[in-house]
Amino acid sequence: MDRLSAVDYQALRAGAVVLEADGFGEKVLQLADGRILKLFRRKRLLSSALYYPYARRFADNARKLAAIGVPVPAVEQVWRIPSLARDAVLYAPLPGISLRKLQQESLSAERRQALRLALSRLVAKLFDHGMIFRSLHTGNVIVMPDGELGLIDFSDMRFYPWSLGRTLRQRGVRKMLATEGEWLDTAIVFQRAH
Repeated sequence: MDRLSAVDYQALRAGAVVLEADGFGEKVLQLADGRILKLFRRKRLLSSALYYPYARRFADNARKLAAIGVPVPAVEQVWRIPSLARDAVLYAPLPGISLRKLQQESLSAERRQALRLALSRLVAKLFDHGMIFRSLHTGNVIVMPDGELGLIDFSDMRFYPWSLGRTLRQRGVRKMLATEGEWLDTAIVFQRAH
């Protein structure tokens, strides 16, 4: 990973809008030119992130998802920012709106069902390719202008070299089923491709 100096970081973030922050500081910035800068911190002193930083995972996962035809943000750069003790990834955002925001609008029953089927097929596709997206929720699914679904915030994924069986598929959607289960058709999600 390249290093980004404190001066260059301040120049990059000039005029940025903070999209997400927590008690540790800024997490996601929309830069003046519309690109997104996502900042990652290591949560524990001893962590796999010491050797495989979250920003690098984000970029690698973006490549793996794109390779199977899942729309994801186009990663432009990955940096270590020593002055902030953070790593960062710079990317062009996916056009569209999150499924979570879209569901706040009044959707017709047909549109809602079409989105439910599309999301279920997307999740099944991930599972068929041995991928578990641990942060799966409707806020991380983007409905693009052409109606296709894309993913964001996918640094926390696990990859297996085989299509996932029922047990791993259930584990992969357990949290979503508990909170947003109406968006998944389990008959589609749990069926393995042949």
